Amino acid sequence: MSVARQVVVEADGGSRGNPGPAGYGAVVIDPATGEPLAEAAEYIGVATNNVAEYRGLIAGLTAAKALFPDAGDALRVHVRMDSKLVVEQMSGRWKIKHPDMKPLAARAAAILPPSSVTYEWIPRAQNKHADRLANEAMDAGRDGRQWEASASTAALDAPSAPSARTPSATLPPVQGPPGDQAAGAARARAALAAARGAAAPEGLFPMPGAAETPEAGVAAESPEAGVAAEAPEAGGEPTDARPAPQRTAGTPQTGWGSAPDLGAPATLVLLRHGETALTPEKRFSGSGGTDPELSAVGRGQAERAAEHFAALGTVQEIVSSPLRRCRETAAAVAARLGLDVRIDEGLRETDFGAWEGLTFGEVRERYGDDLTAWLASPDTAPTGGGESFAEVAERVAAARDRLVARYAGRTVLLVTHVTPIKTLVRLALGAPPEALFRMELSAASVSTVAYYGDGNASVRLLNDTSHLR
Repeated sequence: MSVARQVVVEADGGSRGNPGPAGYGAVVIDPATGEPLAEAAEYIGVATNNVAEYRGLIAGLTAAKALFPDAGDALRVHVRMDSKLVVEQMSGRWKIKHPDMKPLAARAAAILPPSSVTYEWIPRAQNKHADRLANEAMDAGRDGRQWEASASTAALDAPSAPSARTPSATLPPVQGPPGDQAAGAARARAALAAARGAAAPEGLFPMPGAAETPEAGVAAESPEAGVAAEAPEAGGEPTDARPAPQRTAGTPQTGWGSAPDLGAPATLVLLRHGETALTPEKRFSGSGGTDPELSAVGRGQAERAAEHFAALGTVQEIVSSPLRRCRETAAAVAARLGLDVRIDEGLRETDFGAWEGLTFGEVRERYGDDLTAWLASPDTAPTGGGESFAEVAERVAAARDRLVARYAGRTVLLVTHVTPIKTLVRLALGAPPEALFRMELSAASVSTVAYYGDGNASVRLLNDTSHLR
């Protein structure tokens, strides 16, 4: 007689480019203790986010089955993923039409009886273990090697409390004699190795070798280019579907922005304020004391931006940083469009502390060591109690989440500063903190990021100044 077994599988996948270098991660978890029983990660070459997500699911289900080969139909697996597409398709609520998704879904469905597997969508913040595994696999592929379990640090960032890793309906613990977990993990590794040796479905990229293990941070899923999962029939999303929140700060995101089932995105049009007297002198001008008004040049730039948006006729709402230079720029646009301006404190510029009003060279002369440390780490704040870039990213991401939730399906103009705009773009691209130093952002320039209902982001424009010419 088969012994009842219940486990949780968390899986994730990502692509750095979509399509681009891709990898997946998966972990099988004891639902009572939150402890990992088996881990899997693999660099799969060039693929899309969705392909990588499905490959993570397949690896997780394969490992779960291999852990308890004698359980038979008594094995129950609860899958938790932050991929809305995979969860909805595998749950049968969304149709599968894309030719690359069909064989992967069929492959996943054939591993265990459909009645043995349940699916739950979770926020990316609750999927850190698999997320890190997938990124470790992609990092390994980037370096021309395969992922190694012995070098993984994914489990260190994973939640350990059972409540953080189990579904709302608490599952009983995995049962088995001492040593069963180790033996099961060995079987899982063998099963995954065998699966990697199998032929890949037609039209998909071959499956390079890999091991199972944890990894760090992963690129977010996104609908396939030009294709998306079909949503449920008329009547909207099923009642058990939960809205996907925006990613937390620092979490990489990618997106194509063409998924009809996700509805119209919240489109954030990012307008940097016009010039002030400090702008051409390239002085630090944040929120730590300096609050200059627009110069004559800056007021002219604001008027040209207003003419530009009036001609486009797409802006439906305006939100501004509380600082004067942004409020003046926003007021010029609002007057032309007949809109009110809402203020959001999260959009203010970095507090540069003692560096406010100084040039880069002056800061180098007076605070050389502090400047070097600041340039080297996003966690280092400017001299005199300023804000680190990590702190700014957390604040800006929180503002982004509020605004995307408030303006879902609408186009909103955000009048803000260099650092908040670069941070929004960086987070949308999944780029590292040092990317802030590699973007040019002119005064009164326009950038655009669209955010979809599943948390994906699509950068559509960066540093456009054509309206100023």
